[in-house]
Amino acid sequence: MTSNIHKISRRFLLASGAVTLAMPAISTRGFAQQTYVCKIAHTEGVGTPITNAFEDWATILNERSEGRIDAQHFPAAQLGGLAEALEGSRIGTIQVTTAGPDSEEAIAPEIAALGGAPGFIYKNEAHVDAVLQGELGRRASDIAREKTGVEFVAYGETGFRHILSKRPVHSLADLSGLKIRVPQLRIWVDFWELLGAAPTPLPYSEQYSALSTGIIDAIDSDVFSIEGFKFFEQATHLTLTGHWFLPKAVRVNAAWLDSLPDDLQALVRDSAVEVFAEQRRVNRALAGDTLEGLRAHGVEVFTLPADELEAMEAATTPLFDEFGSKSPETAEMIAAIRALG
Repeated sequence: MTSNIHKISRRFLLASGAVTLAMPAISTRGFAQQTYVCKIAHTEGVGTPITNAFEDWATILNERSEGRIDAQHFPAAQLGGLAEALEGSRIGTIQVTTAGPDSEEAIAPEIAALGGAPGFIYKNEAHVDAVLQGELGRRASDIAREKTGVEFVAYGETGFRHILSKRPVHSLADLSGLKIRVPQLRIWVDFWELLGAAPTPLPYSEQYSALSTGIIDAIDSDVFSIEGFKFFEQATHLTLTGHWFLPKAVRVNAAWLDSLPDDLQALVRDSAVEVFAEQRRVNRALAGDTLEGLRAHGVEVFTLPADELEAMEAATTPLFDEFGSKSPETAEMIAAIRALG
């Protein structure tokens, strides 16, 4: 599975290399070349499409800048969990990370709406693209710059999230009392409480051990992370719900980006758009194969019936008004996202 991802990813990188060769060389004779360190740190699993994309992007930044950017890639929480990565990207101790826009719930709730909040807001991948690759995605980046000190230079994705549990979940009733891990964000807690579950906020990095020890009964996740982090070793029932689509904003510290010469700023922005457009294509192309791989690992895959899925959506619909009440801008953003679906 991982090798297939790398084959597609590497073909893209080799093709991109032709552009690199066509670029004029930058002479450094007669003056010292300034190097801009770019630490890319995130919590995504090794071998997943989004991690491979960051690896490719680091290589492109190093090569096309001719060493003026020193891009260093630290996946799988090597420099800390999501909270540390987000804080680091805001204050500049790391230059790049990725997270769903829902991570800005407390600071900029209107951005959080683009991160899938509060569930069932995205209808399909075409809807996702209409939102994130258009005016709303650009507006979110401007708001992030103003309120959090980061710029969203591109959007990747991990795809729709489903329920992975230690016992079967074949109906809305089966969610009753289910101890499910959620991010440390209020909107996720509210979402699962409305469904009758028992949401348990935990750092991303603690999911595997929490499943193992029984602290939680379930997680919700995309299929690539279930495979990459081997969550299937601790929970073997996957219920396909697609209840939450989690785009991944590629977050660059704005002060660092502004410190770069104009040509390097353009390189960072343009190459990010290029790389993560390919990442989205790969993610969608390989989702089915990854699901089959999970079946081969012994995971029982169950598609929640349409009536049960409709019941889930109906139970959580009040969150649109509740979340929108945070500010007029948040209500406006939710309405604009839903209108595009």
